[in-house]
Amino acid sequence: MLRIPINEQGWGLFIRLVRELLRSDAGGKAIRLFSLLIGLFLAVNGLNVVNSYVGRDFMSAIAERNTETYLRQAALYVGVFAASTAVAVFLRFCEERLGLLWRTVMTRSFIDLYLKYPTYYRINDEVIRSIGIEHPDQRIAEDVRAFTVTTLSFTLLLVNGGFTIVAFSGVLWTISPWLFGAALGYAIIGSYFTILLGSPLIDLNYTQLDKEAAFRSGLIHVRERAESVALLHHEGRIKPRLLRQFDDVAVNFRKIIQVNRNLGFFTTGYNYLVQIIPVVLVAPLYFEGRVEFGVITQSAMAFSMLVGAFSLIVTQFQSISSFAAVIQRLINLWYAIELAQTETMSGLDIREEDDRLAYETLTLRSPSDGRVLIRNLSLVIPYGTRVLVTGSDETAKDALFKAMAGIYDAGTGCVKRPPLDRILFLPERAYLPPGTLRQALTPVEPEGRIADERILDTVRLLGIESVVARAGGLDQEHDWDSLLSLHEQRFVSFARILLASPRFAVLYNPFKDLDPGTAGRLLKILSDYGITYLTMGYEGPGEGEDRNKSYDGVLELAPGGGWTWREVRKN
Repeated sequence: MLRIPINEQGWGLFIRLVRELLRSDAGGKAIRLFSLLIGLFLAVNGLNVVNSYVGRDFMSAIAERNTETYLRQAALYVGVFAASTAVAVFLRFCEERLGLLWRTVMTRSFIDLYLKYPTYYRINDEVIRSIGIEHPDQRIAEDVRAFTVTTLSFTLLLVNGGFTIVAFSGVLWTISPWLFGAALGYAIIGSYFTILLGSPLIDLNYTQLDKEAAFRSGLIHVRERAESVALLHHEGRIKPRLLRQFDDVAVNFRKIIQVNRNLGFFTTGYNYLVQIIPVVLVAPLYFEGRVEFGVITQSAMAFSMLVGAFSLIVTQFQSISSFAAVIQRLINLWYAIELAQTETMSGLDIREEDDRLAYETLTLRSPSDGRVLIRNLSLVIPYGTRVLVTGSDETAKDALFKAMAGIYDAGTGCVKRPPLDRILFLPERAYLPPGTLRQALTPVEPEGRIADERILDTVRLLGIESVVARAGGLDQEHDWDSLLSLHEQRFVSFARILLASPRFAVLYNPFKDLDPGTAGRLLKILSDYGITYLTMGYEGPGEGEDRNKSYDGVLELAPGGGWTWREVRKN
């Protein structure tokens, strides 16, 4: 698994993401919110300093039995607490608003990068997956949220810590320079031992996030394939796999618990001692009459605040370790996206030419084992020539299908095809993204330019009027996987080809489970629309009994990379 060092890439990623936030449309609002947060932190620390003096005088009045001063300081105490409450609540509100604003900008940025062709496809390549980039969906959804919230939280903690150090260093120094030195030394020692005991948490938290995602993916698989699981009764096979994935989650989390236990022994004792150290150091001064009784309370508060500011590593180490794992995962995701967008060194050349498909010495290999699937294919298919691609090797047909679409790298030679707006590809399993029926039926670009009557005429031509009725019209949003059968989804995808009216259509097993008469009728409709089609399928009844009417040529792919071309004789 690839681990890019955080100290080499983390700061650069942070700067880049902050720069993107400031340059976005929300940049001005982000600056205003951050400036307001700084002002609120100044107010919080100012109120804390005032509170320490009010508390000192309040306790001294009690010790001296001075009723008038006691009542006055009590009223001041209540006023300071009320002001501190208002400032603290508004500070939390502004922090959450700024965090949401940053998450929105950052998530949009990652989605733009992820859905930029061919990133979302190539990020699953074996080479990229081998470096440990798994579950990009979780990294975009969960890690971005954790990164923005935690980064903002730590940034504000550091800012507040700086203000606290400035505010309370003077308070402690006026009480006793030794007290200030004790706070600083105590924090340094505590930070060192916390890092020593807790450093394994970074790798463990990184691994935990991946294992949690793998377990969740298994559960999602059951939900999405519930019908297939039920029909095949594969519960017995899926259950052990899910339990094994959860066992991996539990084993790794036990290790996290053990490290947290050891770390907890130290940090808990560390925090308890903070309460007694200032009292131990200041009490002798009170006994000698050099300070008032209230100074003991003031020193305890000031010491606790200052040690807390110096001890962010101690108090926040568990969060820091989780945060470091999140940063590492985002760095690796960013690296994988850049790798996916990098031009490959494939010898396969894709050129755009109108009105023909052509292959020039095209050789395709299996990306997994390197075996030859198609060897030196040279063929020209002009517009109007309807072709059936057959062969027993599904891998070879799949490779040729993807090579024409431009998403296959393991090969050499040249593929010439029309631009993507003049050629459409229909995979074996139709894909209908969630949305309206209009969006499912119409191409992306001319979606708003196709009249409803033309859409409905096409639907009626294919005999799928019931789909429109079941969908509640063209503009109701649905999840089509749950509303339509696979057969109906295939027909809707076929209707989309007719409405787009490309020059060429490349179809992969489009007539699976259809009777020969229906398959022949659909091919005739394509011809009537002036669409030249190339069908990846099988020669025989499955492609229509009257092959002479449906095809002009047959390209047969043989095992081992061989191929033959023959024209279909017309009767």
